Amino acid sequence: MRLLKRLVETAPPELVEAVAAEWSIWARPDQVPAEPAKPIWLVLGGRGAGKTRTGAEWVKGMALGHPPFAGMRTERIALLGETQGQVRDVMIEGVSGLLAIHTRWERPTWQPSLRRLQWPNGAIGQVFSAEDPEGLRGPQFGAAWSDELAKWPNLQECWDMLQFGLRLGDHPGQIVTTTPRPLALIKRLLGDPHVAVSRARTRDNQFNLAAEFVRTVTEAYGGTRLGRQELDGEIVEESPGALWTRAMIEAAREREPGPLARIAVAVDPPASSSQRADCCGLVVAGVDGDGVGHVLEDATLAGARPHEWAERAAALYRRHEADALVVEVNQGGEMVESIIREVDAGIPVLSVRATRGKYLRAEPVAALYAQGRVRHAGTYPALEDEMCSFGPRGLEGGRSPDRLDALVWALTHLMLAPKGRPRVRGM
Repeated sequence: MRLLKRLVETAPPELVEAVAAEWSIWARPDQVPAEPAKPIWLVLGGRGAGKTRTGAEWVKGMALGHPPFAGMRTERIALLGETQGQVRDVMIEGVSGLLAIHTRWERPTWQPSLRRLQWPNGAIGQVFSAEDPEGLRGPQFGAAWSDELAKWPNLQECWDMLQFGLRLGDHPGQIVTTTPRPLALIKRLLGDPHVAVSRARTRDNQFNLAAEFVRTVTEAYGGTRLGRQELDGEIVEESPGALWTRAMIEAAREREPGPLARIAVAVDPPASSSQRADCCGLVVAGVDGDGVGHVLEDATLAGARPHEWAERAAALYRRHEADALVVEVNQGGEMVESIIREVDAGIPVLSVRATRGKYLRAEPVAALYAQGRVRHAGTYPALEDEMCSFGPRGLEGGRSPDRLDALVWALTHLMLAPKGRPRVRGM
């Protein structure tokens, strides 16, 4: 260590910069692609395990033609994340992102208006969002980096469109960096012999993390289901005794619902207006003429103040042309209703009050899933995690199931409460 410090103090700045950027010196074994190279490299890891740095170094190696990533430069590279903002803030401008890991003479130019990076050698990285699968139609690539795959809102559709675009060069390649969730696509990739898999735990990267962070999260979540997933990078199917199973939810998956009879937006407000309070659960669901429920959107907000979640709820109501805004009023009573009416006085607010525990309220809704009477029009990872973790004792760590509560209120209103004959209309 003393020798390294002396080297840094006496060496020319260009040499220090070059050594700092030489990934082969600093990478852990799990951060270097296995040999022989396979067309897909799946990197599963906990929070802070170095997944972003691994993905960025892979893209850098592909763009510059550096072994062991590539023997020659890849001219077109897709950069795909949950949203365009996530791609920009994490994959490109983040502390371990593409702009940070290059030397000055190799660093690409970031062109936000064009949503692309351009390297001095002519290689181009193009930004895409999983919110817009259609944006992947047309462009073609020789490589792709997919970040936090388990959080993508249009998971299978985006993945399919990306595969059709990987058609440049002799051996198009891709890297996937994600904290795992037990989703069908991830499990399918794990079983594919053409996919190389690396795993990393949060503590494997503790040299680069704040010691207090490692201590705090390990003490709070070590050994729990959430900790195994978020810290150890394991795929955890579901909690014992949970009302929902992954198989149940995957069986309910659909691409797009047909005409719906009624649509409801359900709101589970946080107990406090503090930005540190629980999330505000916001879920949109509908029911068709055959009495089948369809979950349309999970728009839950974290750290939102009352007027912020009220504005989001009103916007969801208008965008989905909903018939009712269902709001739990146990925590706020008339104040909750008045906040929504201040934002949009024309919305019919249906106040509901919980008289039974969360588990008892959720049981009839879980029974609807078991009967095949509910569909998910898309993938909702955070909501589905809560569903498969919710048992008689609630969620691990005493967390509030805000998304699940909103889901239960929406489907209860649409499918379990007494209703008149529904008015069927097209989407």
